[in-house]
Amino acid sequence: MGIAPSGDLGPGALSLAGTSCESSPRPSCAGAPGLVLPGAIDGCVLSSAGALGWILSAMRWLRAAALLLWAGLGLARDYPFRDPTLPWEQRLDDLIGRLTLPELVLQMARGGAKYNGPAPPIERLGIKPYNWNTECLRGDGEAPGWATAFPQALGLAASFSPELIHRVANATATEVRAKHNYFVSTGNYGDHTGLSCFSPVLNIMRHPLWGRNQETYGEDPFLSAELAVAFVQGLQGNHPRYVKASAGCKHFSVHGGPENVPVSRLSFDAKVQERDWRMTFLPQFQACVHAGSYSVMCSYNRINGVPACANRKLLTDILRAEWGFRGYVVSDEGAVELIMLAHHYTRSFLETAIASVNAGCNLELSFSLMGNVFMSISEAVAQGNITLETVRARVRPLFYTRLRLGEFDPPAMNPYSALDLSAVQSPAHRTLAVEAAVKSFVLLKNERGTLPLSVQALTGKRIAVVGPFADNPRVLFGDYAPIPYPQYIYTPRRGLETLPANVSFAAGCNEPKCQRYSPGEVEGAVRAADVVVVCLGTGTDLETEANDRRDLSLPGHQQELLQDTVAWAAGHPVILLLFNAGPLDVGWAQAHHGVGAILACFFPAQATGIAIAKVLLGEEGASPAGRLPATWPAGMDQVPAMENYTMEGRTYRYYGPGAPLYPFGYGLSYTTFLYRDLALSPTALPLCANLSVSVVVENTGPRDGEEVVQLYLRWAQPSVPVPRWQLVGFRRVPVAAGRAAKLLFLVTHVQRAVWAEQWLLEPGAFTLFVGGQQPGQETRARSEVLQAEFTVTGTTRPLSRC
Repeated sequence: MGIAPSGDLGPGALSLAGTSCESSPRPSCAGAPGLVLPGAIDGCVLSSAGALGWILSAMRWLRAAALLLWAGLGLARDYPFRDPTLPWEQRLDDLIGRLTLPELVLQMARGGAKYNGPAPPIERLGIKPYNWNTECLRGDGEAPGWATAFPQALGLAASFSPELIHRVANATATEVRAKHNYFVSTGNYGDHTGLSCFSPVLNIMRHPLWGRNQETYGEDPFLSAELAVAFVQGLQGNHPRYVKASAGCKHFSVHGGPENVPVSRLSFDAKVQERDWRMTFLPQFQACVHAGSYSVMCSYNRINGVPACANRKLLTDILRAEWGFRGYVVSDEGAVELIMLAHHYTRSFLETAIASVNAGCNLELSFSLMGNVFMSISEAVAQGNITLETVRARVRPLFYTRLRLGEFDPPAMNPYSALDLSAVQSPAHRTLAVEAAVKSFVLLKNERGTLPLSVQALTGKRIAVVGPFADNPRVLFGDYAPIPYPQYIYTPRRGLETLPANVSFAAGCNEPKCQRYSPGEVEGAVRAADVVVVCLGTGTDLETEANDRRDLSLPGHQQELLQDTVAWAAGHPVILLLFNAGPLDVGWAQAHHGVGAILACFFPAQATGIAIAKVLLGEEGASPAGRLPATWPAGMDQVPAMENYTMEGRTYRYYGPGAPLYPFGYGLSYTTFLYRDLALSPTALPLCANLSVSVVVENTGPRDGEEVVQLYLRWAQPSVPVPRWQLVGFRRVPVAAGRAAKLLFLVTHVQRAVWAEQWLLEPGAFTLFVGGQQPGQETRARSEVLQAEFTVTGTTRPLSRC
């Protein structure tokens, strides 16, 4: 048997090298229950002895099959690393042992982009080029050709649905793989043609003005961790041998602004307390590693004076020694050069290569340089500053990844090799894009039952759709967006034109900055309308990579456009749609009765208009149930300095005394829910025990709907600073009108751990809150939040001793 390193289908997954339950002879399931085999047919459960016999039989069968494949394909068998019947480790030993130092260096130095990639071929071994520079955040981003564009990551996070994230990631991987197969067949190894994704983004949305908030899963480490696991496992697939596309979690670590305000991200030093680092900035990355991610990307910034890509504590002590990571670390684009050029941490590319490689970086993604930092590795080896063993160790996970992607096996063995361009933008993927957009929307306000609209009442009526986001496809996608075929893009205007009403349109501003406002065209459309839909927001013109916002205000004349619209509507319904990532100050719209409803749409991408039409009508399966993945401050007085990395006053976990405009976890529904029968078991538990929770949620309204049930834990008297409360569980659940659902949760002992120079479990009293929102909020849904107390007995001990 071959044992791969640790983690499910990741660099470290336990796997039976050379076996495939989909193609091996069917084992007998007779006998007593015993070992469950990965990928076993029909869920067969074998006894341990039976399992071993089946494994040996499968190994012999596979070796014979592989020999036939090799013979049939006319392939030479003089390189053991190409022998699919051998264990992964043996194949790696053979491959790495054949590489010269110059070849090893080029594999580490050519991470992309542009002239810095691809990793070159090794023709004497028949190894082809490979491009590591691929973006898969919510579709095959920035790659040549069309691809399905799913909603931006922050919108997906608002769904509070790991199951949805898993399906979106899997669909993304299907398209990435299908296009990769085509690219390889045409000899195209350029940027964004590979299978190794720089996704997901797991940085915490710690500041509302950060330009890259849209790429994250919000402000909570637990929510981000749960969604990260779903993304990684969805992207990489469930095949017992092959990975559909490999995940890479970024940006590691303590990276959450600034981009350019007030200083550049390229030289920024994030000064972070160890407790904040451990309790806020690292947990979701640890979850990513344990989910089996093949890579981690080190970030631009310094952490307490040491650049992330040369930070041994981060890349070796924490990532590898503590978490057991066996994959590769790739630098952010140019981050290794910037160790010298921006941080002035080193004095030469040679010093930089020594610092970065010895700290734990495997692959340099450069600013299109041929003579980049890692090209100095050979000199460092010659001088004795980097050992040849270290270089081989750094290259090893690069080729392990390529092995698990199937590059060195006969294509006929890998089912993903059969994917072709017919899988790209398939009807199923386009339908999923609509579903994902619908589930991402958050209803922030709904006065007097403004929504949902009635199809019957709309028939023959006039709808005005106005604002710079009403009919401009470019501004609906956010950054790192795939490019879909134009016919599949639905703007709000195009979506509303599918309704049985007369739709008029006026932009008012031609772009999101709204520096020039034409009130006349808006007035004409609004005064003639029975219903008005106003489309405002930010877009990548105002918030994106390398561009932070300066304040929370609606850009330019957008507030004026909204206020004029309310006045001209003269009492007719006004619905405000917001397209943004970072929070906006819409306090006027929230307070003014002339705005009947506000819907946060984030950046829904290609399905925007269809999803909006469905949600505004409350069609089956389209009752809004998204929840905010980040707090919206009430004003700039609640926004701390961007460059200050203490968590004090930031996110719902450490928020200041003022009430936010909209809290984390907030969102309304078209129906109402009642919570009852909260039960904890046991109510007094030992230090290392887990807590079982049950609760009943009942739909007391007139419509079917979905509710996001949220669990928050509060420590009574911790010995160290902790969050005021912490999300420890959530579930998005459909509940039909008049029906109830009993839900079960498990709050683990790990979730009670606190950081005090190590992870500790402490005895004491705790409170668990359960409801559709946080406890004690001024802006809230109508449902109540239940609470119950429990105690933990014993004496303080390290988490590692449980």
